[in-house]
Amino acid sequence: MIQFKEFTLDNGLRVIVHEDHTSPMAVLNVLYDVGSRDEEEAHTGFAHLFEHLMFSGSKHIPVYDEPLQRVGGENNAFTSPDITNYYLSLPAQNIETGFWLESDRMLDLAFSEQGLEVQRKVVVEEFKQNYLNQPYGDVWLKLRPLAYEQHPYKWATIGKEISHIEEATMDIVKAFHRKHYSPSNAILVVAGNVTFEKAKELTEKWFGPIPAGEKYTRAIPAEPKQPGPRVLETTADVPLSAIYKAYHMPHRTHEDYYAIDLISDILGRGKSSRLYENLVKEQKLFNSIAASVTGSIEPGLLIIQGKLNEGVDLHEANRAIEAINQELMEQLVEEEELNKVKNQAETSLVFSEIELLNRAMNLAYGKLLGDANFVNTEGEKIQAVTPQDIQRCAKQVLDPNNCSTLLYKAEKKEKPVEQEA
Repeated sequence: MIQFKEFTLDNGLRVIVHEDHTSPMAVLNVLYDVGSRDEEEAHTGFAHLFEHLMFSGSKHIPVYDEPLQRVGGENNAFTSPDITNYYLSLPAQNIETGFWLESDRMLDLAFSEQGLEVQRKVVVEEFKQNYLNQPYGDVWLKLRPLAYEQHPYKWATIGKEISHIEEATMDIVKAFHRKHYSPSNAILVVAGNVTFEKAKELTEKWFGPIPAGEKYTRAIPAEPKQPGPRVLETTADVPLSAIYKAYHMPHRTHEDYYAIDLISDILGRGKSSRLYENLVKEQKLFNSIAASVTGSIEPGLLIIQGKLNEGVDLHEANRAIEAINQELMEQLVEEEELNKVKNQAETSLVFSEIELLNRAMNLAYGKLLGDANFVNTEGEKIQAVTPQDIQRCAKQVLDPNNCSTLLYKAEKKEKPVEQEA
């Protein structure tokens, strides 16, 4: 159980304080309610680009990292389709440095053509290295638009096309900041060896004067129900052929979310899962296989992905996956198997609460979902799932008509023969 207290500033900044006096450290986690789903299709990759720009310096702090490092702190950030999250940790006695740093870049980010050019090059290189020039790197660039036709989840966080980042202008960047980076669109978590009273005092001092800004209201198109199976076949110079299957599922706070998450665990969590036992160990069709859910705030995906053994036909392997899915749809799961994955899921929850930073992140995300206490109720929701829930949800989600399949065929490129001089 994570204990916490909350308050909200007049400018709309939602604040959560989690005291842990067993730690000498303190954490500041700032979650901005903006991700790649909030981008325009002609200008994608901006949420991620902005994550980089936020470290380029603010009005009073030319180099973000230097003051933090001088007081023994460290920081990082990440962007997802749903959120952008910034976090820092430092010795608790130096916590005010963290407030100073985070408030200054929320209020007065230093926009410069040079800074934009530097970060634009960094992101373009990341796009090339991680998505274009790495084996299987382009999978999500292909699978997302196959699974989604309308919703902005159809492009990856890095962006739809590299040209969108290359052509980013200062005007578009500034407009993105005004729209999304304001107190009313953020959640601050202060955690560690700090009292609620001190955290509130520092929050009011450093964040209180920041103007609220205009509250951003989403108008994201809903993804229509998929009318039938979709299949895309592609080839690439990769070691092994692979299969990626994406099934539409409800959003993160839907009552069936935990049953579907457990379905993914039954199918593909670890070496005792159904897919691994059957298709890797017994039939030896796959070299590896796993299943998971995206956990998206809006309707997301259950993903099955596996790499085939050499010589195995992609269509044969795909039929083998669907046969195992069909069994879960037709037969009630045994209590013993369900309890095993329930206990695995609860263990993961417990481990996620060990690190102070993880607790801060979980509280921020829960607050974004509607209740900071969300993290403390997940265990009960997992344990409440029944075999009947599993079967009912499996019939809905694992329906072949609800599936988009990427057949990723390994095709070795012949290297040019070197001519002798």
